[in-house]
Amino acid sequence: QVQLVESGGGLVQAGGSLRLSCAASGRTFSWSAMGWFRQAPGKEREFVAAIKWNSGTTRYTDSVKGRFTISRDSAKNTMYLQLNSLKPEDTADYYCAAGPLGSYYTNAYDYWGQGTQVTVSS
Repeated sequence: QVQLVESGGGLVQAGGSLRLSCAASGRTFSWSAMGWFRQAPGKEREFVAAIKWNSGTTRYTDSVKGRFTISRDSAKNTMYLQLNSLKPEDTADYYCAAGPLGSYYTNAYDYWGQGTQVTVSS
């Protein structure tokens, strides 16, 4: 079983920055992709960014391109999401996820964290 724990959320003003972390532990041999998703109040969970663990190849949803950066530290089994130029519309619970390489293309991940809250004020 894989365990994922997010941290780094908080309250910031529009235009500010946050750095989210996702620490992974347990059985990890069955997956090689990780991603970030978010869910705003009253809305469905949406894809934000993904990374291939070995190569570092990344992809982003259009609304965050140029503002958010996904990365990973293989030695620490930790994934990060740097959020810059934050907007009120970015307010949501942010979740990290892990899965096989195919998850990178399909957004179908096997393991999920419990989430960390990001609130952006006007």
